Amino acid sequence: MDVRASYEQWLKDFAQDADTVADLQAIADNAAEIEDRFYTELSFGTAGMRGVLGAGTNRMNRYNVRRATKGLAQYLKQDPVNAARGVAIGYDSRNCSAEFARDTALVLCAEGVPAYLFDALRPVPLLSYAVRHLNCAAGVVVTASHNPPQYNGYKVYGDDGAQLGPEAADAVTGFIRALNYLDCQPMEEEAAKQAGLLHIIGNAEVDDDYMEQEKTLTVDPEMLRRMGSKLSIVYTPLHGSGNVPVRRILKELGVEKVAVVTEQEMPDGNFSTLTCAPNPENPEAFTLAIKLADKVGANVIFATDPDCDRLGVAVRGKEGGFHLLTGNQIGCVLLHYILSTLKKQGRLPKDGAACKSIVSTSLANRICEDFGVTMYETLTGFKFIGEKIQQFQDSGEHTFLFGFEESYGFLSSTFVRDKDGVNASLLVTEVSAACEDEGITLYDRVQEIFKKYGYFVEKVVSVTLPGKEGLGRMKEIMKNLRDNPPTEVAGLKVTAVRDYLKGTRVTADGACEPTGLPASDVLYFELERGQWICIRPSGTEPKIKLYVNTNAADQAEAEALNETLRKAGETLVQ
Repeated sequence: MDVRASYEQWLKDFAQDADTVADLQAIADNAAEIEDRFYTELSFGTAGMRGVLGAGTNRMNRYNVRRATKGLAQYLKQDPVNAARGVAIGYDSRNCSAEFARDTALVLCAEGVPAYLFDALRPVPLLSYAVRHLNCAAGVVVTASHNPPQYNGYKVYGDDGAQLGPEAADAVTGFIRALNYLDCQPMEEEAAKQAGLLHIIGNAEVDDDYMEQEKTLTVDPEMLRRMGSKLSIVYTPLHGSGNVPVRRILKELGVEKVAVVTEQEMPDGNFSTLTCAPNPENPEAFTLAIKLADKVGANVIFATDPDCDRLGVAVRGKEGGFHLLTGNQIGCVLLHYILSTLKKQGRLPKDGAACKSIVSTSLANRICEDFGVTMYETLTGFKFIGEKIQQFQDSGEHTFLFGFEESYGFLSSTFVRDKDGVNASLLVTEVSAACEDEGITLYDRVQEIFKKYGYFVEKVVSVTLPGKEGLGRMKEIMKNLRDNPPTEVAGLKVTAVRDYLKGTRVTADGACEPTGLPASDVLYFELERGQWICIRPSGTEPKIKLYVNTNAADQAEAEALNETLRKAGETLVQ
């Protein structure tokens, strides 16, 4: 691709767009920036598109959004009856989210595809629910999840309410690549409404039904009614879309003492109160919430990311300080609570199943074994858990009970097919109430689980490799590891190598079996004593990720072993 020619073409094609012209003229003498913006087109995959805001083929802007939308419309119109069901569209609080969502709706309308656009920001799980509730052919949500403020993104959902799978994403990509940017024009809003193509969704159409469904997810409603009023919780939506639904679900379930971090209550695409990305995995995101919790005497803090699909939790320990739980710890606490409570009630189904991603903790496997529940492992990406839910329903083979990813995504329903921060907030509240009923803290419960099943420690290391050179370096790293896999890591023998791109699991003695999962550029090294490390390029950021999971009977031993393996793993990816 001739980057300078592409740059000049954009200046010509969008000469009437003053903002785009000004943005491009500002980098006229910056060859490296022009290269980064035009050396490729923003990729469209199973996670849709995600990138830094700005003008250029490799940036998030309204022209890339319009082009992707027309490509999606053409993909849907292969079956006109299906396309006539329309597309549900949601968005979060990020800069340009509302504008991109409107462009999405009006380009669909220009293609004759009905658009159901929410009237204000909504969480990802509500959009997932809306797709199925409104019987739409697809869904779109404009968000960059927990990325830094300069990012935005565009996620596409199938009619099952889950993000597009690899085959569908590849098919949409084919339609997108064949389009010229100038051929992707929106319809006038009034004309779209008069034609019956543009529908604006208010609370009554979807939100109320979603909330009623969410309330059915309580495992022990009587206990929650009895103990909920005794809880004191602090919540921060981190300027995102969780503010209204999270507070609403807790209030309607009788949890009255929920203090909200007022500085982070309202939408703010710049996330101006944060010195870090709006990510509930990051301890810095809890700074203001901890101050408020100390002031009001709360023992539990929730934080949701801008699109409210992820939930972070901090709990007060006996020493008085707060501990930020990992996504794996939250997932295992919720899994254990659901299974143990259902068993106590005599409602644990014999065909019960749970799901987790391959990079999530093996502690969940032990918990499921203890309760006689089948654990299914999927590739990273909640769409794969959504696919398992559909498979269970189609085959009748299993009853879905819970799914999670280590990256703070949780789900216990079947009516949503993506991570659900509202669902997770409800469940963590219920577990907190159960702990209060027993006279212990949520932190105590985590320690109880470790003492019973062993101490598990998980770390994720991200190596950032931006730009064209970074992309090439990531491919080189993965190829080298694939061609020359280690036989040991930090003195621990590699007992098997799972290569998810080849779809094989090869043991140390050479035996080979299929992984049974779709192709993905992931390498997973099984080590002695149940330890493992996993390496994969991120699907949404210019990073290569190293996952290190260790376990031992003693916490200090598990942590020391994790540190040793982490250093050895970092050497592998350098």
